[in-house]
Amino acid sequence: MRVKCPICGEPVEVPDDVLPGELIDHECGVTLEVLMDGNSIRLKPLEGIKEDWGE
Repeated sequence: MRVKCPICGEPVEVPDDVLPGELIDHECGVTLEVLMDGNSIRLKPLEGIKEDWGE
């Protein structure tokens, strides 16, 4: 299945057995998180993973 990248607009190949929350690295350098709404699949840029440097 192909889904449009929300950053660059290019197609992203998504496996048929993908699960919500899975991460996909795209050619444009962004990591995308899989979101599912019923039978439709959306991708959003991954947010929230930041280093805390031991704080």
